[in-house]
Amino acid sequence: MPDRQYTRFRLVRNGAVLRVVFDHPPMNLFDQTMISECSALLDFLRADRSVRVVLFSSAGPDFFLGHADLSLFLAPREGVPPKPVRLTLLQDLFERLRTVPQATIAVVEGRATGAGVELVTSCDMAFAARGRAVLTLFETAVGVLPGATGTQRLPRLMGRQRSLEFILGCQDFDTDLAERYGVVNRAFDATELWPFVENLAQRIGTFPSEAIAMNKVAVDASEHPLAVGLLEETHALDHALATGEGQRRMAALLELGAQTPEFELRKFTAALATLGGSDD
Repeated sequence: MPDRQYTRFRLVRNGAVLRVVFDHPPMNLFDQTMISECSALLDFLRADRSVRVVLFSSAGPDFFLGHADLSLFLAPREGVPPKPVRLTLLQDLFERLRTVPQATIAVVEGRATGAGVELVTSCDMAFAARGRAVLTLFETAVGVLPGATGTQRLPRLMGRQRSLEFILGCQDFDTDLAERYGVVNRAFDATELWPFVENLAQRIGTFPSEAIAMNKVAVDASEHPLAVGLLEETHALDHALATGEGQRRMAALLELGAQTPEFELRKFTAALATLGGSDD
């Protein structure tokens, strides 16, 4: 666990799974301290590969994560500056989140607004509670835009037309609509959400850290032309194989009975979470 003391969230470690619990009443506002502490957390995650899965959730039932502190944007500006050559602080933060080597999962049970939505869409997966989770982009209504990756991530998740409905409409998306449009992976009844998420997180947490990281690298390469992405896929595979953990686990799977009909039909999937490994 990191040495730093956080004031905007709590950390709960369970084996290879780290839960980040936003706890900044009354609405988990994404203020300057939240930005700074999230940045420090990402530095820790890049350095500690014993964490393989990160869950983002909230301590309170009403808010998952609020928008950025509006007071940060109130200073008057004179004219339009030259086109930037580097990312803004929030863009960089959410890109760093998207590219950490761990699997990241947003567990949305309350309202996510503005930057809160952008954190959700920067995670590898997102699951939401029916009747509790609401996602809202409001920036167009106040004269700006979701400029912390929102205009770029959303079209990649849900297409141009649906993204513009979400961005320009400035309306609440409930969990079923968010699921249908691709903002979250799945919507669950409240009592079913955490059992599913915890089972998935613990399962992924048994897999090799390098395999998790390299699968993310390869999937992200799909944004390149196909031929380029395929080369990146092979390069990521070579990285994973170089650890030796893949060969060890495949040999262990063969010892358990892989490549026999009985095993492959009835035992294969369950066995995958039992292989353990040298990087545990």
